[in-house]
Amino acid sequence: MRTPHALLAVTAALATTLLAPPAGAADAVPAPGTYYVQSATTGLNAADKGGAVEQHNPKGNEDHQQWTLRTSGSSYVLESTDTAGSCLGRSGAQARTVACTSADAAWQVNATGGDQYTLQVPGAASYLTVAAKPSGANYPAQLAIGSAGTLASWYLTPVTSPTAPIPAQDQRTLDQVTFLTAHNAYANGVDGGFAPPFVNFFPNQARGINQQLSDGVRGFMLDIHQTSDGAILCHDSCTLVSSPVALNVDLQRIVDFLKAHTDQFVTVFLEDYVAPTVLRAELARVNGLYDVLYRPDRTGVKQNGWPKLADLIAADQRLLIFTDHSRASDQSAGLTRDSFGVMYQREWTVENYWSMGSGVGSSDWSCYSRWYGSDLNVPLTQTYSGFRPLFVMNHFRDAAVAGTAQTDNTKVLDRAQRFCQPAARKKPNFLAVDRYDLGNPAAAVAALNTYTYP
Repeated sequence: MRTPHALLAVTAALATTLLAPPAGAADAVPAPGTYYVQSATTGLNAADKGGAVEQHNPKGNEDHQQWTLRTSGSSYVLESTDTAGSCLGRSGAQARTVACTSADAAWQVNATGGDQYTLQVPGAASYLTVAAKPSGANYPAQLAIGSAGTLASWYLTPVTSPTAPIPAQDQRTLDQVTFLTAHNAYANGVDGGFAPPFVNFFPNQARGINQQLSDGVRGFMLDIHQTSDGAILCHDSCTLVSSPVALNVDLQRIVDFLKAHTDQFVTVFLEDYVAPTVLRAELARVNGLYDVLYRPDRTGVKQNGWPKLADLIAADQRLLIFTDHSRASDQSAGLTRDSFGVMYQREWTVENYWSMGSGVGSSDWSCYSRWYGSDLNVPLTQTYSGFRPLFVMNHFRDAAVAGTAQTDNTKVLDRAQRFCQPAARKKPNFLAVDRYDLGNPAAAVAALNTYTYP
């Protein structure tokens, strides 16, 4: 039955009245709903820990991190989804959970731009903040009530991610696409040795690089170590490794594949323990590499955002190489890797912590930055004025046990959508797994490639 137009109009008007912000509130305050209160500084979430409100690693619905935003008189409250009547509030200079009816539960929500907000104590120049970082330490867990500033900036991240249909194939930008990625792609037991004898019992992959390419893998994580033979692919070290493979051999396989498949794009991630001169010499041994190498540092990406994948393919810029090495140490050595086309990963991507736990037993699905610590802070939520970093989502454990990888890979889409996507405020661009041949992670990649996170 059709609804009369008049009834539709009345219903819409009533909904607008019920959901309208209180008088005097900022126009851009999010609609009532369930959110993570996420620090714009650290990317960590406000969590209720026995009455204290602390910043914790994002962990979905498993750690009292979800809050329901609703109006309360002329202000707002954020009620715990786990404990009815308990709201994110304050006691003196500390953030605490308090009764939602308490005056200490009320907040004025102010939009500050960039999809960020402050939570201000009504009528006071006091705000919910991350406590100041002591020298040589992480930011404290306990959240505080303090002055305005960077530490008082928050995202209100929807628990259910906003999505939009992905653009047509010829219109989607690089950061709108997800690629199946092989963790330790070289450690496959097919192409050659990769580790000392005991570690060889746990290959991260079961198929060689050429087969991985044929199977649709488009991201390759490779560990390189320096020996008298150049940059060699090994796990931890090349000592006692039988028949190891040189980096140039696997890069040549990738370049040859790209030459034969001119509509494909590949990304290589180097866990990099070699001198820049050694890496430069190794790349020079790969025939045709610079014919297909993509240089985002030379094409205005940081000013204009990522280009369309179709445009990169048309320009034959179809191989992107990252290093996890430090730019500062290369500058000290007098040769930076991006001078010969290898991009510093921390400048172009964000990445969650690499392990979910040991090879067997329970796993930790929390999703937080690999680069968060006392000496470095690159939150998963990192954005810049001109572009958003690509998101590398790691989904594997300390050791690649086949049965565990099979189970984990069947759950990768669930973790991506419920844990890591809201933690990063973007969907993964690289879904990195062990044993991609088990558990069908390619189906998860296909699902992620049906939508974008606006």
